[in-house]
Amino acid sequence: MLRGMHSVGFDLDMTLADTRAGIAAVYDELSLRIGVPIDSAAVVARLGPPLELELANWLPADEIPAAAAIFRSLYPSIAVPATTPLPGAREAVTAVRRAGGRIVVVTGKNAGDAVRTVEFLGLDVDEVAGSVFGAAKGPALAAFGAGAYVGDHVADIEAARAGGAVSVAVATGPYRAGELREYGADVVLGDLTEFAGWFDGWRSAAAVG
Repeated sequence: MLRGMHSVGFDLDMTLADTRAGIAAVYDELSLRIGVPIDSAAVVARLGPPLELELANWLPADEIPAAAAIFRSLYPSIAVPATTPLPGAREAVTAVRRAGGRIVVVTGKNAGDAVRTVEFLGLDVDEVAGSVFGAAKGPALAAFGAGAYVGDHVADIEAARAGGAVSVAVATGPYRAGELREYGADVVLGDLTEFAGWFDGWRSAAAVG
């Protein structure tokens, strides 16, 4: 069997989970607490990068650590309960499990909140790696032995390349299918409802090859 053919990595926000409402609510509360206007609609339209990178759009560098700490203190009670699985998320996880596969979630979200989100949604995964973005996700994917990495962001395409995995892009985040394809994704799906069919075909083709 080729390396990682049973192991798949998934991004979290806007790949497996629709976190927009919860994240917007946390940013709105953070804005009130620190007295700095933050356009939460703009924030959730570009989910992907770690918290500190987003806060840099609104705050000077010396104020980011304190704001990040407040954000993270609010996240479990506000954002996690408002999170929902994206269409096909549960079925995608089930498809990998049905094939005897292992699953790692590799995300820009900090590991604690990522684990809380995965557990809240009841997704059966083996590992969670957090606070990594773009090519920095590569080592976690390689260490896990992931043969494919599924994400919604162009940075997730970079992550798959860095981890030696097939890049599977879903058009459920800030980028359209054409943009993901042009950026170099190996596979582009409309959403995760298409994943199981692709996954079964990918495994079958690899076994024959």
